Amino acid sequence: MRQSGYFASNFGQNDEDIMHIDKTDQSLLALLSDNARAPVATLARKLGLARTTVQARIDRLEQSGTIAAYTLQLGDQVRPRIHATALVSIELRAGPSVLQKLKTLSAVETVHTCSGRVDLIVQLAADTTSELDETLDRIGETKGVKNSESLIHLSTKLNRARG
Repeated sequence: MRQSGYFASNFGQNDEDIMHIDKTDQSLLALLSDNARAPVATLARKLGLARTTVQARIDRLEQSGTIAAYTLQLGDQVRPRIHATALVSIELRAGPSVLQKLKTLSAVETVHTCSGRVDLIVQLAADTTSELDETLDRIGETKGVKNSESLIHLSTKLNRARG
């Protein structure tokens, strides 16, 4: 597994709130991107700085929100889960019983109520297409479900929700 670094975000901040990032900070952020779990002493050695200086810079980057979180990215040898969205229309007053059934399905990650042509947006994640297919079948045959439409996620082009 490859450890990944920081999740940086200044989205939504005013210009005066955004901290100045110098070349040393950029180098530090690049090292953390490669390995967020690298010891401060190792980072300091690579940057040619004192360990206390590097720790102070990390603290400042965290406090300013430049480093919002430390995350894990799985390497190529780990197979990613298959994600899907099910758009579900339910019968009047069937919400509680349908939600109870969805809670029992291990591949169901989140359920959102919504306005529009469907009643529920169900986020799914499965290890195999068979597991996903089985879960979609269980949703479709649930008492109170009028119909459902499944959307298999193929690739992620933008993800602002990480971290």
